[in-house]
Amino acid sequence: MRKVFIPLFVLALFLLPACSSNKAVPAEKNAGFYFQEGEEFYEKGLYKDAIASWEKVRDSYYSPELNILAELKIADAHFYGEDYIEAAVAYEAFLQNHPNHPRVPDVLYQLGLAYTYQMLAPDQDQTSTVRALNAFRTLKERYPEDRRITEVQIYIDRCRNILASRDLIVASYYLRTGYYSASINRIEGLLAEYPDYYESDKAYYMLGQAYSFIGDNEKALTAFNTLIDEYTGSEYIPDARKFIDENL
Repeated sequence: MRKVFIPLFVLALFLLPACSSNKAVPAEKNAGFYFQEGEEFYEKGLYKDAIASWEKVRDSYYSPELNILAELKIADAHFYGEDYIEAAVAYEAFLQNHPNHPRVPDVLYQLGLAYTYQMLAPDQDQTSTVRALNAFRTLKERYPEDRRITEVQIYIDRCRNILASRDLIVASYYLRTGYYSASINRIEGLLAEYPDYYESDKAYYMLGQAYSFIGDNEKALTAFNTLIDEYTGSEYIPDARKFIDENL
């Protein structure tokens, strides 16, 4: 095969533009450009495109401050793009990597919301509910003066009610299937952990039944009387009175 020799001055003509091009676009300008590009995509609701731009900023070595801000922007873009799973992952990573950052309260709040949007009905898996509750509790405990603390408490109460409902569903199953001691343990734990649960009257009614079924009439009466005395408007009071008349 015949060798082809390229004169040195010709090689230089090809190499010089490439070198000059690299020098014309320094890392600083790239990071700033992509950050602004991400902002523009974000404002248009193009969240995936915004994430792609901000990932380039995050993975650069230009500015630690800009990199951190890009991390936060990526998490927010996932959230507002309704990809709550990826949003939660990104917020969790931010908290792990920057536990003392000034934006931690905002991240905890957004993390709680991201898990809230993943919560399922009480008879289904409650992992997201527990994680939402933990995020909101952490925010409340570490930043009690946060401007969103009233909303945070509402979310905490909502999570707790769902978890209490889950326990009541389990207790009801035990009651129906004859596992009365298991039902009692679950209900008493529920009432101790969630004293403000909105269906506590139902829990006391079930507790009275369960105690009656194992032959502990004294505790059954205590449960029914608590229902009658403390939940005067409860729909379960007529049934409780009837149960007392027929069984105790």
